[in-house]
Amino acid sequence: MFMGEYNHTIDAKGRLIIPAKFRETLGEEFILTRGLDGCLSIYPMDEWKSFEEKLKALPLTDKNARAFLRFFVAGATSCELDRQGRILVPSTLREFAGLEKEVVLTGSLTRIEIWSKEKWLENSNYDDMDSIAASMQKMGIVI
Repeated sequence: MFMGEYNHTIDAKGRLIIPAKFRETLGEEFILTRGLDGCLSIYPMDEWKSFEEKLKALPLTDKNARAFLRFFVAGATSCELDRQGRILVPSTLREFAGLEKEVVLTGSLTRIEIWSKEKWLENSNYDDMDSIAASMQKMGIVI
């Protein structure tokens, strides 16, 4: 399970250090792809395989299903950590997420999210958490 928030930098070549606490759970090979809300997502291989099975089950006759599948799969790449605990983020994914220098890595239980610091600050505004919590009750989440 991935938890926590870590501030790091990405270098000009696109190398990014993965926090040690995340490395323990990731395994040797994992998947990096586009995420929702303008971030990138890292999936351990077992989580990716589970997600992949769900994507395979989507009906190809549904236009939204095809777009959803393309969004995650077309940009996906297999990654391994180098000796310094870094990954190389391809330029297409850096551009998608607006990663330039300062980044935030967050744990999201089954995956890691990589945000540009600017987008993270925009998207982590919890001013309306009461109404968000109320809407979660409809999904069976009760605090």
